[in-house]
Amino acid sequence: MKCLDCGHDDSRVIDSRPTDNKIRRRRECLSCKGRFTTYEIVENIPLMVIKKNDMIEPFDRQKLLDRLLRATIKRPVKLVELENMVEDIVTELKNKFQREVTSEKIGELVLRKLKEIDHVAYIRFASVYKDFGSVDSFISFIAELSDEESAEKA
Repeated sequence: MKCLDCGHDDSRVIDSRPTDNKIRRRRECLSCKGRFTTYEIVENIPLMVIKKNDMIEPFDRQKLLDRLLRATIKRPVKLVELENMVEDIVTELKNKFQREVTSEKIGELVLRKLKEIDHVAYIRFASVYKDFGSVDSFISFIAELSDEESAEKA
């Protein structure tokens, strides 16, 4: 930041405080020691989801949590685990700096994380997400998971 008094380019932050959607910073010029205040606005770029039918809608964290709750009903999975999973997925998506993401990509992230937490919930979620065309494809999906589980135990 340029100093308002002398125009020097370098300053140091003396104090930072969050206010609403801004960050208030008190600065001190390294040249003339003059003090001034700056405000930084937190830029919140909404994440948009491209659905299978090419419709685009805003990402809804609650909707994802609701789907996870359905998949984990009557399973020993804590709500905190699901909330952390949603937060991890949101963070991963935002860290890629993409404004639009496909629902398929979100589904793959969910499946990867659910597989680590609970295999039954993983299968439940996959049964809706993958939209199996036949019983045979569903059975082969479960068989693959069973083979992986057996290999892990060995």
